[in-house]
Amino acid sequence: MKRIIVVGNGMVGYKFCEKFVEKAESGDYKITVFGEEPRPAYDRVHLSEFFENQDAKALEMAPAEWYAEHDIDLVVDERVADINRTSKTITTAKDREFSYDYLVLATGSSPFVPPIKGVEKEGVFVYRTIEDLEGMLQYAAKLKAEKPNARAAVLGGGLLGLEAGKAVMDMGLEPHIVEFAPKLMPRQLDSRSSQVLKLKLESMGLNIHLSKATNQILGNGSITGMEFGEDDMLDVDMLVVSAGIRPRDELARACGLEVGVRGGVVVDNTMKTSDDSIYAIGEIALYNQMIYGLVAPGYDMAAIAVEQILGKTDAMMPQDIDMSTKLKLIGVDVASFGEPFMPASKGHSIIFENKTQHLYKRINVSLDGKKLLGGILVGDANDYSMLHQIYLNGMAIPEDPSQLILPASEGGAILGDVMDLPDEAQVCSCESVTKGQICGVIESGEATDVGDVVSCTKAGTGCGGCKPMVADLTNATLKSLGIEVKDSICEHFDFNRQDLYKIIQVKGYTKFNEVLDNHGNGGHGCEICKPVVASLMATIHADTANKEYAIQDSNDRFLANIQRNGTYSVVPRVPGGEITPDKLIALGEIAKKYDLYTKITGGVRIDLFGATLNQLPLIWKELISHGFESGHAYGKSLRTVKTCVGSTWCRYGMDESVSFGIELENRYRGIRAPHKIKGGVSGCIRECAEARGKDFGLIAVEGGWNLYVGGNGGANPRHAELFAEQIDNETVIKYLDRYLMFYMRTAKPLQRTAAWQEKLEGGLEYLKEVIIDDKLGIAEDLEKEMQTLVNRFECEWTQAVNDPEMMKRFNHFVNSEEEDDNIVFVPMRDQKMPEPWV
Repeated sequence: MKRIIVVGNGMVGYKFCEKFVEKAESGDYKITVFGEEPRPAYDRVHLSEFFENQDAKALEMAPAEWYAEHDIDLVVDERVADINRTSKTITTAKDREFSYDYLVLATGSSPFVPPIKGVEKEGVFVYRTIEDLEGMLQYAAKLKAEKPNARAAVLGGGLLGLEAGKAVMDMGLEPHIVEFAPKLMPRQLDSRSSQVLKLKLESMGLNIHLSKATNQILGNGSITGMEFGEDDMLDVDMLVVSAGIRPRDELARACGLEVGVRGGVVVDNTMKTSDDSIYAIGEIALYNQMIYGLVAPGYDMAAIAVEQILGKTDAMMPQDIDMSTKLKLIGVDVASFGEPFMPASKGHSIIFENKTQHLYKRINVSLDGKKLLGGILVGDANDYSMLHQIYLNGMAIPEDPSQLILPASEGGAILGDVMDLPDEAQVCSCESVTKGQICGVIESGEATDVGDVVSCTKAGTGCGGCKPMVADLTNATLKSLGIEVKDSICEHFDFNRQDLYKIIQVKGYTKFNEVLDNHGNGGHGCEICKPVVASLMATIHADTANKEYAIQDSNDRFLANIQRNGTYSVVPRVPGGEITPDKLIALGEIAKKYDLYTKITGGVRIDLFGATLNQLPLIWKELISHGFESGHAYGKSLRTVKTCVGSTWCRYGMDESVSFGIELENRYRGIRAPHKIKGGVSGCIRECAEARGKDFGLIAVEGGWNLYVGGNGGANPRHAELFAEQIDNETVIKYLDRYLMFYMRTAKPLQRTAAWQEKLEGGLEYLKEVIIDDKLGIAEDLEKEMQTLVNRFECEWTQAVNDPEMMKRFNHFVNSEEEDDNIVFVPMRDQKMPEPWV
């Protein structure tokens, strides 16, 4: 029996073990794994998620039992202290000796701590292990108890530094990022994309300090600040150092293995070191004179080492390593692939930039315009997977390559179909899973859905960046085999939203339990299916959220948006943004009476924040007496129809945008949909109502209105597409009735009109055939259904205040009339805000 010792039980060390048990014959080898941390391998890529629940088990790659089941001896909390290459033994820090036939070094890297004066002070941390994070949490809790407005800085603006910045935010400290370079993520982003990322992060509350060389850490015993130069200081109470990594090669150096000038154990393309019995994988391995700090190359190295030890000597690492990566940093998409930086002599760069939406897209193409060579995406990386595949496989690109990154409404986003990829296309780089393998397990019958594909191939179990493409490939392959793809909403129903819509409509169900008992899989339902069924019954019967409030989302349940301190905001409807002075005065008096924070919303309404649960009906009652009704800001329903002043006042106005906007908002108020809906009406092409950024928008032109559909702002902004030109008011309403009802009938749960329209087979042209040409013969039905909803509208606030039974749910405690006395506000400018989280 051959003895294999793996030194290091991080992600790559674990992956070696996993690959080995898949390949090796049982009983031929004995593996012993040493890890100096007190737990089995865990997912360091998603380390920041530890702050969400502080559950180390949730990050485990595999439990200790997995090692035992595969006859692997796992030794944790014990460091290997010495390697004797002559006797082929290792000695641990506990003075225990073990012999090996093959030794695999997977010791990874350690954080680089710059030699800054004072860096040893209390309150200075590195960001590497769960123990590091636990220490940070304890120190932050102590800080906030002493100083509620405590600050923390992160030294380093690279990938890990920005992750550490998120950690600082999650701990409730004021976050500062300090970077020596003049831009963030200097190894992955160019100057312009870095600037877009900087603006986005600053808008989220991070303070960014670039071109800062830290001279010393200030403080007497514990950190109080950072000094960059004369009169250039930053007061901070805690510091997280994330300034890069250094290979853990001390064992290799001590036993005489060849190492690089700047660190790392030199390996060839078989992962062998200068000793034929010793392999190095992951961040300790110096291959091509480079340390590769990504998971995917480390996993590939582990697979090659496994093959070599098992005698498959033709298995070798490729000469060129793909460093493409997609990440979500603090909720912001960032991706780069191929050659993100490219000299003008090698090709051309095409750039799309929208700083107002914090979007940046760059692709680099060959001089002849026929090959995609690389690119950078910031703010929206939805197209990363397909762009990456086009680059990897040398696939043809459009004659106008800009169409690969332009918004769809500008004629772009021509990315082809996932089934056009060659079978050898590597979809999951972490696990080296190809398109052919994914399609193969489906075609063979081993897999019948995405979950099966993941189980069979492990695709998507690494960084997770390939999950959308894995799902698309799975569904496309199933359809190609003539198998219906069921998009079930949850485990309680074997139906998608569209199926349930038809069932409820035909059967006339009005209660959740009727649907569950007759068409469900048992159980009591869940937080996914309950709101979906509630929304469907509202869409079909015009039921309000009051009817079965227990199955609603929390905001719908209480007819208001819950805020971070447990209070609620109240948004009355102001159709079209038009409001009388008397109503403005009423809003001001009500806000003053209940001491509410007030703000003009992005949809030109007035939001009243800070109402306690028991105050909601009292506030609604007063608002109703002044002619207001619910604005449904809490619901998946029509929010606002934004208008400019149009021809009523504006000298450029071509039509009465305000009047028509009010008519449309009053028509569609309260209708429940798969997602929130917003509209806009502009009186001329100057577009002051931003109608093309809405789910539906109208722009007045000579001869009538131009109607646009399927746009939205938010995280993935999209321009609405021109649907019909120069139509009158009556035709606009007819088309919108049909469009919105068709959307409500067929969209998935929580799918915006933009995403629905983009995924709709046949796209905009098919939609025109259905809505304008009545291709399916359902136009009249759609209009009747919408008119039914319009006729049945009831204000939910009025329902609640007029029904004593409904009023019972607006008490803080079910068994007491007392109020919640734990809610604390602090001053902000001339108003108030919730006390910061501790």
